[in-house]
Amino acid sequence: MFEQSYGAVEGDSASVAELAALAEAPVSQRIAVTGSIDQHGAVQAVGGVNEKIEGFFELCRERGLTGDQGVAIPAANLPNLMLAPEVVQAVADGRFHVWAVATVDEALQLLTGIASLHGRVADRIAALAALARDYSQPAELR
Repeated sequence: MFEQSYGAVEGDSASVAELAALAEAPVSQRIAVTGSIDQHGAVQAVGGVNEKIEGFFELCRERGLTGDQGVAIPAANLPNLMLAPEVVQAVADGRFHVWAVATVDEALQLLTGIASLHGRVADRIAALAALARDYSQPAELR
């Protein structure tokens, strides 16, 4: 799980998005995502999920609902959703979507269309670790 950093991308609820970035695969810009990840790849519940869904819905509505936009949320948050009636209606009409994901694999497949990104993510993490090792050495030893 990624720790809260208060940097450019912050909070545990950005973990799924951060992992998608590590995969270096094209990510759909029509889908927003929230969720933290545990050490086993399970997507965990996050706070403020109603506001996150409604915020992305408003953006999509202002730009024009196309029927392929939506938000991927932790499946654990699904039973507690209390969305605005206009969001509920848009989902019922198929103009907007809320996808519930239980694992990071489900989330990444939804975001990228690629069935398994484990190899890409592992390679990227290894490359970043090597860079960190290289830059932690004095310049004359590099």
